Amino acid sequence: MEATTAQANELERRVDLSIAIADVEKEMEQRLKRMGKNMKMPGFRPGKVPFNIVKQQYGDQARHEVLAEELDRVFGETVTSQKLRVAGYPRIEPKTTESATHLEFSAIFEVYPEFTPGDMSSVEVERPVLEVTQAEIDKTIDILRKQRVSYADIDRAAAKDDRVVIDFLGKKDGEPFQGGQASDYPFVLGHGMMLPDFENAVEGSKAGETKTFDLTFPADYFAKDLAGQTVQFEITVKQVQEPKLPEVNDEFAKSMGIGDGDVAKMRAEIEANLKREVKRRIEGKLKDQVMDALLKANPITVPNALVEMEIQRLMQAARQDMEQRGMQIKDMPIQPEWFADQAKRRVTLGLILAEVVKTEQLQAKPEQVRAMVEESAQSYEQPEEVIRWYYAQPQRLGEVEGVVIENNVVEWVLSKAKVTDKAAVFDELMGQKQ
Repeated sequence: MEATTAQANELERRVDLSIAIADVEKEMEQRLKRMGKNMKMPGFRPGKVPFNIVKQQYGDQARHEVLAEELDRVFGETVTSQKLRVAGYPRIEPKTTESATHLEFSAIFEVYPEFTPGDMSSVEVERPVLEVTQAEIDKTIDILRKQRVSYADIDRAAAKDDRVVIDFLGKKDGEPFQGGQASDYPFVLGHGMMLPDFENAVEGSKAGETKTFDLTFPADYFAKDLAGQTVQFEITVKQVQEPKLPEVNDEFAKSMGIGDGDVAKMRAEIEANLKREVKRRIEGKLKDQVMDALLKANPITVPNALVEMEIQRLMQAARQDMEQRGMQIKDMPIQPEWFADQAKRRVTLGLILAEVVKTEQLQAKPEQVRAMVEESAQSYEQPEEVIRWYYAQPQRLGEVEGVVIENNVVEWVLSKAKVTDKAAVFDELMGQKQ
C-alpha cells in the first residue's frame, strides 16, 4: 500500500491510494473458500461445491467487498499517519493511470479548520439588568387574568377589547370573492385578528346593525389577487360582548394550581417563576451577543460536508415538526436552501465552541450538570422524579452538558470582554406588547 497527499484548496484534501492487486485477489480467494465450506447447491453435498462455481457466482461480490474494506483500511491509515481530521465522508475515485500490479484511487475529502480562538478583550457586551418587583408580579397577574377572560352580552356600541359576532360578505367589482364571506364569525376588536380598516368599520356598531363600507387590501396582502385592490364589505353585527376579567381571589388562585386558594402563596409562586424566567431571558440575550462576538472574532472557513449534513438534519427536524402538527409534508416540498444560512451558522459556532472549550478547558463538570438538572426540576411538582429521569439515560444528560458547556463559554467571554449593565424593560425582555 502506498499513499500520497495533495492540497486542492483551504479545507479540501486529495489522498492518492495504491492497493496491490495481489493482496485483493489473495483475500478474495480466502473469502470465497470460506463461503464454499458452508455453501449449499443442488447436486452437491454441503461444503463440496467446486471452487470455480463459487467464484463464478460470488466472485464479483467478494472482490467488491474486499476492495471496499481495503480502501477503508488504507484511507484510515493514511489520514491517521498524517494527523488529518476528516470532516464528513471521502469521495473515492479511480485514477486513470494504469498499473499491472496496483489499483490506483484518489480520495477527496475535507478536513476540520485549524485556528486559534480570536482575542475577545475588545468585545463589548450589554448585560440586561432587571429586578422582579411587585409591579412585575401585578403585571403578570393581569396577563393571567386576560388569558382567563369571559364575555357577557352588552347593549352598547362595540369598543376595543369587545368580542363581536358578525356576518360579512365581500364583493370585488360587484361579485363575491373567495374567502370574503362568513356567518356567525367571532373575533375580539383590537387584537389584530382582522385588518385594521375592517375592525375600525365594526367598532362603534351595535348588535342588529348592518353597514356597508369600502376596504383596500394592503399591497403585500398574502392573497395576490386581492393585494392592493379595493373591495366592498357588507357586515351585520349579531352580538356584542364586553370582557369580564376574573377577580384576584381564592377561586382565581385555585385556578392557578394553588390547592388552598391562598393568594399570597400564588403571588410567591408567580414571583419565583418570574425570577427564573427573567434569569433565563437575560442569559439568552447574553448568549446571543457572545455567539455573535465569537463568530466575528473567528472568521473561519467551514467544511461544506458538515454544512450539508446539518442542512439534512434541520430538514428532517422540520418534517417531523410538521407531521406532529398534522400537516401533510408530501404536499409541502422542503427546500435545502431554506436552511443553508442557519446550518452554516450552527456548524461554524460548533467548531468555534469546540476549539474554545479545548483551549480554555471549559468542559462541563459533573457538579455543574447536577446543578442545572436540579434548577430545571424545580419548576415541576415532583423535582426528585425529574432528576431521576435525567440521570436514567445518558443522552438526556448529554443535552444538559451541552448547555453547561455553552454557559461556560459565555462566562469565559464575559470575563474577557467589556461588559456594561443596562436596565431592561420588563415588557421588552418578556416579549409582551405594551
